[in-house]
Amino acid sequence: MARASGADLLKEYKAKRDFAKTQEPAGAEPVSKEGRGSFVVQKHDATRLHYDFRLELDGVLLSWAVAKGPSNFPGDKRLAVHVEDHPLEYGGFEGTIPEGEYGGGTVMLWDRGTWEPVGDPHEGLEKGDLKFRLYGERLNGEWVLVHMKGRDTKRKSGPPRENWLLIKHKDAYARDKDTLTTRFTRSVDTGRDLKQIAAGAKPIKTSKVKADAVWHSDADEAEQADQTTRILASAKKGKGPGFRPVQLATLVDTVPSGEDWLFEMKYDGYRCLAAVAGNSVQLYTRSGLDWTDKFAALVEPLQKLKIGSALIDGEICAFDDKGRTDFSTLQKVLSEGRRLEFFAFDLLEADGEDVTKLPLIERKERLEKMLGKLAKGSPIQYSSHVAGHGQKVLDALCRDGHEGVIAKSAKAPYRGDRTKSWLKIKCLKRQEFVIGGWSPSTKRKGFASLLLGTWENGKLLYRGRVGTGFSQELLGQMDEKLARLARKDNPFEAVPREIAPAAFIGWSRSSWPRSPIPS
Repeated sequence: MARASGADLLKEYKAKRDFAKTQEPAGAEPVSKEGRGSFVVQKHDATRLHYDFRLELDGVLLSWAVAKGPSNFPGDKRLAVHVEDHPLEYGGFEGTIPEGEYGGGTVMLWDRGTWEPVGDPHEGLEKGDLKFRLYGERLNGEWVLVHMKGRDTKRKSGPPRENWLLIKHKDAYARDKDTLTTRFTRSVDTGRDLKQIAAGAKPIKTSKVKADAVWHSDADEAEQADQTTRILASAKKGKGPGFRPVQLATLVDTVPSGEDWLFEMKYDGYRCLAAVAGNSVQLYTRSGLDWTDKFAALVEPLQKLKIGSALIDGEICAFDDKGRTDFSTLQKVLSEGRRLEFFAFDLLEADGEDVTKLPLIERKERLEKMLGKLAKGSPIQYSSHVAGHGQKVLDALCRDGHEGVIAKSAKAPYRGDRTKSWLKIKCLKRQEFVIGGWSPSTKRKGFASLLLGTWENGKLLYRGRVGTGFSQELLGQMDEKLARLARKDNPFEAVPREIAPAAFIGWSRSSWPRSPIPS
């Protein structure tokens, strides 16, 4: 697909229209920009009902006419006929094109948002394989446009009409059947259907969505959408604390010991900063994106806490059918607008006071007091901790199928960076390791932990140690076997200083056993 440049991009668009007769925008000079572009889908009741799918690139809207509309079922391959580029201003057009004019009929703003290419978009267009992500009010996730080369449609004049396929990729927003075109029948801009738009004397351009601008197919969904609109409107009236960089944990393979370490469950969700000031609520991702709209289900529960002004660090989660936090479940819940959970684990600001310099234990005490007594079924929960006994906490969580633990220094301040005062230790499922040695126990005769490694390029690299999960009988058997295999030479490429003293096993690359060791 060869691309023109500058004003030539709109040459065909302008040649087909008499702007003295149609309200469609003539369009300004195309100007390219960096970053995400806009996208729009317009439902177009012309000679045949279709959906115009448009992506901003090079200062114009690349356009395809999709006969049946976009489908969120990856098995559907929707025919998308490439048509002329449109001006960016066309992305806000909703109204009626007079009969007799090119494209005569009713146009509805069916969806809008932003998009980003996966790879170079110009290269994708040239190859006929344009992959991209959509961030819309109705369309989200990854999609692809594929050019069916050799199957283009000939025209009486001009080049053949290019036939493409619009396909949804398998992700959290995909469904096992199309639920888009049947569910959403009204404008995202004005809430009107096609008949209401056609009855208007003049086309309506951009206007704010009214509370009764329902886009759903039944009364219950309409009521829910109306309520969400009101809640979000109230959430953004005030001004809460601003975003600040979040503290991140360093991944380690051993659990720190001592009562000065607090151990919390490691959640599998989205990190989130909740900025609250009365009814004003803003929810930020770890990178500072305002995702209040995406996390709208949590806005009202946070408003009801009546906690004044606060900046709270936490994790947004959803539970799978086994009662565990699960990221894939969370993505599905987000796409369907269902219940979310917010686990609050730190406090950065309280009533205008910066509390990040306080020790963690004091910040958590203030946070728990601020949240008050929360109902068991509340979507807002305080993330409790255990002081010390880290290995027992980890073992218990791993047995129950959770992700692992976060170890936090009780006396450390909050730092908006990756630090070693926060550590994460994951529950590993199963991995094949070489036992290269062991650390002797100080409490009994035999080993305290096994030293594990993996072979890479003929070298045995140290990967960590394991000291749990052995019965008394197995410990005795292992002690006897290790004693027979003991060597003075270290087979590892390098061993951390903190695990010395240690005894070693003299494996060569060709002689190490092939049985996996549980971890």
